Amino acid sequence: MSRGPDAAVLLERTLIADAARSAVMLEVTAGKATRWASATFVGARHALTLSAARDLNADTWIGELEDAELPVRGHLVADVQVVRIVRADGRVVADVEVLTVEEG
Repeated sequence: MSRGPDAAVLLERTLIADAARSAVMLEVTAGKATRWASATFVGARHALTLSAARDLNADTWIGELEDAELPVRGHLVADVQVVRIVRADGRVVADVEVLTVEEG
C-alpha cells in the first residue's frame, strides 16, 4: 500500500507551484534526495537543479528562494541554499540544496 508521494516529489511540486505564483515557468531538471537523521529529527537532503527562462521574475524568484516559505505536506523545509546560478542562452539555472524534516 502506497503512502503517497515522498518528500522529494512534494518538494518539487511545491517549488514549481511557488514559482508559478511569481509568473515563472520552472523546470526541475535534476534532483537527488538523501535520507538524513540527527538524534532528534528524520528527513532528507535534496540537491536540485532548477531551470527557467531568464527574465526579471525568474531572477527575483531565485534571489528570494532562500527566504521563501515552502509548505510541503508532512514535512518542514528547514533550510534552502542556492549554491550556484548560471545565466546563459536565455535561461537561468540554479543548483539548490534543501533540507526537509519529517513532521510528527
